Amino acid sequence: MTRIIRVKDVYIGGNHPISIQSMCNTKTTEVEKTIAQIHELEQAGCEIVRLAIPSIEAANALSKIVPSVSIPIVADIHFDYRLALYAMENGVHKLRINPGNIGKKENVIQVVKMAQAYNVPIRIGVNSGSIEPNLQKQYGVSAMAMYLSAKNQIELLEELGFHDICVSLKASNVKLSIEAYELFSQNYDYPLHVGITEAGTLYTGAVKSAVGLGAILSKGIGDTIRVSLSDHPTKEIECAKLILSTLDLRRFNNVKIISCPTCGRTEINLIELANRIENYTKNYNVDMKVAVMGCAVNGPGEAREADLGIAGGKGAGVIFSKGQIIRKVAEDDLFSVFCEEFQKFIYQ
Repeated sequence: MTRIIRVKDVYIGGNHPISIQSMCNTKTTEVEKTIAQIHELEQAGCEIVRLAIPSIEAANALSKIVPSVSIPIVADIHFDYRLALYAMENGVHKLRINPGNIGKKENVIQVVKMAQAYNVPIRIGVNSGSIEPNLQKQYGVSAMAMYLSAKNQIELLEELGFHDICVSLKASNVKLSIEAYELFSQNYDYPLHVGITEAGTLYTGAVKSAVGLGAILSKGIGDTIRVSLSDHPTKEIECAKLILSTLDLRRFNNVKIISCPTCGRTEINLIELANRIENYTKNYNVDMKVAVMGCAVNGPGEAREADLGIAGGKGAGVIFSKGQIIRKVAEDDLFSVFCEEFQKFIYQ
């Protein structure tokens, strides 16, 4: 079991739920836009949000942003240790830094002292693309190089008496990410922030993240996650929730859709129907399972665990619940009748 750190009112590690993170893609200096996006992310289910702090102006903007939102804020710091100091002075709840890239040890000492005074945890962020040159020369771009890079930074903080640490070891290569997280978890009990960095666009990135995060989380590794996508940050939250719920690691109060892939037995336009039903139900805050099946083979029998479902026939279909047929209707009426029964179910 990993250690526990606290980020405002969110606990990471131990037996606490795996928390979901994202990062704003607004300019932090554009305060109103950033606040609006944070509210949007929180509404989508984000539990911790990170902001890029590339300048003093961005660090100072935190003084207006932090009091305007309820979600914990992480400052993403690179190279200039002073930005970490300004961020903490302006109320940030957590730092993401690589102690190795903010200069001499005296700089790290200043950051750590203030983090201790303000009770601000630090995430050591190791990426495969920024491994220390001496480690890369000796080990190449490898899990061992990433692990040793994290180890070096941890020992620096521990030497200063700082243990309020979270670690990430991200790579865009899924296999490398899995190996790095496995190696680290075998040697340390610090909580892990898990992700596949630079995963790609929505479709590609979702698949890569699902494969990588699924493999890592299924081994019991990981305390907080981010799905990194070249898309709107709320898409990252949707993907993260799906990954966690698919692995039964979190339960979210939403409608879960199961649908068959279609085959030569399908006699209705199942693909269109499944998409319409998913779109119709996605905004309902209710914990239930809905099945959209193409024929009798995949109908009420195979999907008997569904709270509500559709099974198609030749130009017609049935609405069923827990394996029991409720109504038989023509294909053109399947969607509208489903909506009626869905409303009855959630308000019964």
